[in-house]
Amino acid sequence: MSKDQNTIGNATAQRSELHRKIWAIADDVRGAVDGWDFKQYILGILFYRFISENINEYFNIAEREAGDTDFDYAKISDEEAELDFKPNTVEEKGFFILPSQLFQNVTENAVQNENLNTDLANIFNAIEGSAIGTMAEDSIKGLFKDIDTTSDRLGATVAEKNKRLTDILKGIAGLSFGDFQKNDIDAFGDAYEYLISNYASNAGKSGGEFFTPQTVSKLLARLVMDGKTSINKVYDPTCGSGSLLLQMKKQFEEHIIEEGFFGQEINMTNFNLARMNMFLHNVNYNNFSIKRGDTLLNPLHLEEKPFDAIVSNPPYSIKWIGDDDPTLINDERFAPAGKLAPKNYADFAFIMHSLNHLSSSGRAAIVCFPGIFYRKGAEKVIRQYLVDKNFIDSVIQLPENLFFGTSIATCVLVLAKNKAENKVLFIDASKEFKKETNNNILDENNIEAIVKAFREKADIEYFSRSVGKEEIEKNDYNLSASTYVEKEDTREVIDIKVLNQEIAETVRKIDALRASINKIVKELDDGE
Repeated sequence: MSKDQNTIGNATAQRSELHRKIWAIADDVRGAVDGWDFKQYILGILFYRFISENINEYFNIAEREAGDTDFDYAKISDEEAELDFKPNTVEEKGFFILPSQLFQNVTENAVQNENLNTDLANIFNAIEGSAIGTMAEDSIKGLFKDIDTTSDRLGATVAEKNKRLTDILKGIAGLSFGDFQKNDIDAFGDAYEYLISNYASNAGKSGGEFFTPQTVSKLLARLVMDGKTSINKVYDPTCGSGSLLLQMKKQFEEHIIEEGFFGQEINMTNFNLARMNMFLHNVNYNNFSIKRGDTLLNPLHLEEKPFDAIVSNPPYSIKWIGDDDPTLINDERFAPAGKLAPKNYADFAFIMHSLNHLSSSGRAAIVCFPGIFYRKGAEKVIRQYLVDKNFIDSVIQLPENLFFGTSIATCVLVLAKNKAENKVLFIDASKEFKKETNNNILDENNIEAIVKAFREKADIEYFSRSVGKEEIEKNDYNLSASTYVEKEDTREVIDIKVLNQEIAETVRKIDALRASINKIVKELDDGE
């Protein structure tokens, strides 16, 4: 077995064991608490362990390289840490943790600590407080807001709360992540994504709407980066827990994404999860900007645009204020199309927002509800604008049942501002999937088939076709892939001559059988 194969084998085994153990922790300690809510505690304390080990290792490496080979930050006094280690640390790491506040020290004394729940609350406040007044403040502020260690959800009494918190601490302490610097897998990040995806699949829409499955994220990343050697930065206007942005990191080396990761999220819980997720994947505070707010009404990255890559899975057909606010038609994002997205369907508002934030050489890949490609009214007007201005690169029909909480067959809209031809590529990838227990997935072969057709803009029977503006105009600017890519007829071809012969033979047999029955009936009648 080669070294690479051995590494892959180790990673697979390590990941499987990690997944098994972390789900067991969540299952054991959840009790009466709703799983989607309780994930906050599991993920939050997993994050707490990560940043504790991260900062502990940071100090230990520096001191040991300086000659103190036995140094262990976790064993020094808080006073020494404040004096010798706190200065400049927040500027470098984004936060500071005293030795007594480290995960390993708190966990070691958890069983005996009658004030565990309030101690944890104070520690989380102190970690956030360490960044106040620094460049890292926006990245750290409120990170632990959803991890209320004094909540009655954990138990009716302090003792019950502490018992459950101890179980979580001990369970997460027992997870083997190996040497912090030498994992075969991104263990912390992988555990985090595993929990998110499992809670999403068990929570239905309430969880799944905030999580884009990894295989779909991978497709979007590959589409926006195909043929590019570097980009300035990547942006997701509805970033949820950050899975799309982080798939860009997984797929491509850091230096390829030169200026980092940018996202906006309206939901407080997912805003916190997205920022945690960045740290869990070793994206430092000065290399990401995740902001909270309503992207359509209060966009918060106008100064950072334009972006060379945009990946997005906005909420499908949600309501928004639309033309009830007459000033929005003058907004630079929406004005060019001449119409606002309908109040009941905000989809094209998100699309126009992304187009506005896209660089002249960039590409956006957006997961869309299929209805937006054929509905009439304002949506048709916006489609016409996008086609006439040659901003639509491709429309890709995806298979059904890819997402948690919905079986809808979604589509991917790819936007670009530097197209050479005024054509739109339509891909019908509805058959490109691998069946799994609860949901379909896109495996590597499925993704490669889609990306290859996208790259080559090839006409492939029953799969992909490049269509000129004139044909789209004749079809009333309908952008459904099924309008332009013929479906393969999988019905059995019938040979009429053979069929007629078979029918004639069947009729002959029926006539013979009928004659035989009539003969028997006559003999019975004659015998009476």
